[in-house]
Amino acid sequence: MDLTKQSNVHVLDHPLLKHKISQIRKENTETNEFRALVKEIAVIEGLEAFRGLETKMVRIKTPIEETVQPVIEPSSLCFVPILRAGLGMVDGMLELIPGARVGHIGMYRNEETHEPVEYFCKLPSNIADLEVYLIDPMLATGGSAIDAVAALKKRGVKKISFLCIIAAPEGVEAFVEAYPDVPIFIGALDRELNENAYICPGLGDAGDRIFGTNI
Repeated sequence: MDLTKQSNVHVLDHPLLKHKISQIRKENTETNEFRALVKEIAVIEGLEAFRGLETKMVRIKTPIEETVQPVIEPSSLCFVPILRAGLGMVDGMLELIPGARVGHIGMYRNEETHEPVEYFCKLPSNIADLEVYLIDPMLATGGSAIDAVAALKKRGVKKISFLCIIAAPEGVEAFVEAYPDVPIFIGALDRELNENAYICPGLGDAGDRIFGTNI
């Protein structure tokens, strides 16, 4: 499967994004710098992912005159990080749209089966009416993202997009097969998964590096 030709797959191509992803790949990037870079990367990816946001026309008054101009409705949007690593991207997204709602889905990877296990889900009560942006820095096997989308769809969500910083081809292919209707925005599409289901060349465990638990 040529992933770059799938209509719902968007591999982003901004030089600043590439530069910042290169910085977080380095093993000697310290926790505070890593965390700041992840936030900055989320801002860049968010700008790309939000291109399709709907606007409505409202009347405003400038210092010169009254005019009708386009605005978005922040309260109709919800950012849902997959815990725990997805939390690292939330502040960057909220920097762009501070009025958006935030939900949380908690999953961990079974180290033996490499399959995701859901342990927490807290979403706005009107989640079915919101446009949801699911976020997680890494898309490895695709299992966590696929299960998180299933959890959202089970609760009636109709508009879902997924954002990740680094993805493996295996995970993207699995995601596309499961949800060809869900747009996926990728900062960098890497080579492959290794025998431990880590992305190569990747950056290691994003959650550990964001929260300093790899020390």
